[in-house]
Amino acid sequence: MTPERCKFAVEYTDTFGGEANYCWVERRQFDAPADISDRALLRRAKRLVGLNGVRGRVENYGDELRFYPYRMARVLFVNTVEW
Repeated sequence: MTPERCKFAVEYTDTFGGEANYCWVERRQFDAPADISDRALLRRAKRLVGLNGVRGRVENYGDELRFYPYRMARVLFVNTVEW
């Protein structure tokens, strides 16, 4: 049986050469249902850092989502903190 809610961590930072640079970083956390879809999870994370309506490339590594906004040297990481 899986728990009803999970805690997720969001990191939004700059990139250099396509890799996370961490010259500056914004960190946030939020709770969401354990069975939330990747799309809904990313939508919530983008809203937290002010990226509503911004399009980009998504990479899914199973336990981590990465969002690279188009024409911006930035990356958004979404990770599970607690089950």
